[in-house]
Amino acid sequence: MERLIQKIKQEGTVLSDGVLKVDTFLNHQIDPQLMWDIGTTLKSLFAESGVTKVLTIESSGIAPGVMAAMQLGVPLLFARKRKSLTMRDDLYTERVYSFTKQEESEVTVSRKFLSEQDRVLIVDDFLANGEAALGMARIVEQAGASVVGIAIVIEKSFQPGRDKLLELGYRVESLARIASLQDGQVTFIED
Repeated sequence: MERLIQKIKQEGTVLSDGVLKVDTFLNHQIDPQLMWDIGTTLKSLFAESGVTKVLTIESSGIAPGVMAAMQLGVPLLFARKRKSLTMRDDLYTERVYSFTKQEESEVTVSRKFLSEQDRVLIVDDFLANGEAALGMARIVEQAGASVVGIAIVIEKSFQPGRDKLLELGYRVESLARIASLQDGQVTFIED
């Protein structure tokens, strides 16, 4: 997705060989027009998949996830990282390790929002080691629902996430694939 790649080139900040900061448009401040374009692209990729729900993890996946859900005409469901007083029982839970935050979280989804009939598109902001996507996929499978695909805004292709997901049989669509963050430079994989 060319607009996203240009945004990364112009506004992304390489913090290390493994970390790209995109807080000006994706995971702190949001560029709504870019998110709309991401939703439109995801609709074109998954329109024929029979998606009934979009699932993401709070919080950075919500903006692209909601735009994809709007475009597909289905609800957005987000896995919560912290249990609230209103979410105590009847939950699907998984432990997920965050590469960026260097911590493990228990993510939860209420059982009332996923059923065996659901065909779920998983959307996330980044793909590094694949832990968040795998955790969401396990939640979908706990419900007996189907994962129709995993959509990633920015993939760090030099990390093993994509390979893990493909080996397990998941369809993975990434809108920007980064080959390297070495020497403070972003290098992309051209599809």
